[in-house]
Amino acid sequence: MSNSPVTQAEGAVPQLKTALPGPLAQAHVESDTQITSPSLPRAYPMVPSRGRGAVLEDIDGNVFLDCNAGIAVNSTGHSHPRVVAAIKNQAEELLHYSASDFYLPIYAQMCQALAKTAPMGDSRVRVFLSNSGAEAVDGALKLVRHATGRSGVISFFGAFHGRSYGALSLTASKAKYHAKFGPLVPNVYHAPYAGHRLDDPENDRWYTVEYLEEVLFRYQVDPHEIAAVFVEPIQGEGGYIVPPAGWMAALHKVCRKYGILLVADEVQSGAGRTGRMWAIEHTGVEPDVLITAKGLASGLPLGGFIARAELMESWAAGDHGSTYGGSPIPCAAGLATLDIIDDENLLDNATVQGERFRAGLMSLLQRHPGVVTDVRGVGLMIGVEFRDGAVSEKVQAACFHKGLLVLEAGENVIRMSPPLVITSAQVDTAVALFSEAVDEVANV
Repeated sequence: MSNSPVTQAEGAVPQLKTALPGPLAQAHVESDTQITSPSLPRAYPMVPSRGRGAVLEDIDGNVFLDCNAGIAVNSTGHSHPRVVAAIKNQAEELLHYSASDFYLPIYAQMCQALAKTAPMGDSRVRVFLSNSGAEAVDGALKLVRHATGRSGVISFFGAFHGRSYGALSLTASKAKYHAKFGPLVPNVYHAPYAGHRLDDPENDRWYTVEYLEEVLFRYQVDPHEIAAVFVEPIQGEGGYIVPPAGWMAALHKVCRKYGILLVADEVQSGAGRTGRMWAIEHTGVEPDVLITAKGLASGLPLGGFIARAELMESWAAGDHGSTYGGSPIPCAAGLATLDIIDDENLLDNATVQGERFRAGLMSLLQRHPGVVTDVRGVGLMIGVEFRDGAVSEKVQAACFHKGLLVLEAGENVIRMSPPLVITSAQVDTAVALFSEAVDEVANV
């Protein structure tokens, strides 16, 4: 790979050899659409071939600056040498043996490493490993119902928790995700997330509490029938919405009042993306359960949930399991990822580069008032909001044609979730390319 444009382009401006998509990419897209499920929601015709750091190369040799990281997955960048080495070493020893029925050493090692990061204060915790975020959400849903003896759960409008039936029932980011799939898992209720009272931002932090107390608990369900509240500390698919200070604490207070568990879904916001290992750490609130996946293993399928020990110890052998969850190779990648985040100070880098990113994008608010309506985020979880979805879709496409990979979120937001290894030079390049794309779309 030493002669690859990827290696030569680390930190450099993307190199586009041909109009996009190139001929090989076009041929692949045509072939793909004949055999794959049409349910896959492809964003644009990007056909990746190889990558290094925050740079991707497609099958035509075009080089891109990756600011979506496979939907916030490639936390340590593409093909980090230490992750690759860990995968190779593990593959030579043992490819798979199920930790569900047997005692797999690396499974326990991964659980121990995750437990050390748990934002539950001095509480003892236990860990369950899965293949994905959705599977982890489903497992957490089973756990809170089992541990409390209650069946009701609350999620939020705008939330995305996954596409399996339990996770889908909690999801409420788009009505189309539910269409034709009912009936969903029962006793799931939804409430307004922070940001739904944009006409009154000063009181926004209290709107959720008011809704829960005055509407949901008054007319729909007794609060003592609610097992848990599932919440994203920063909404991902819903539009990278950052709650105001005090919102999470107010929600937590309601949970404690009625004996309701607080479950932090950190599938997208965790693993260092916000400059803390877990986004909920910014709020001072300690969850009862925390769900993780995406960036946990730098691209390999690994998720899981961390829970206070007394909750996890409420269920017995056979109550939950997974054939592939916590398989050896993903665990090896996960352990390497956690070490890299620590050794290479990627939490600090996420903070520094995130501030640089947002500062560079702020000028768009002045240059294009009425087109760009907000720039927000924490660390390297950044959202730029536009006046409508038609504009954000055009900006996403324009970025692709300039060699910058971004991704839409919500109804009218472009999200940027680059690898945590992104450099200052790459951030500056991304800001310049994104600004050019917005200028072109806004001036049409």
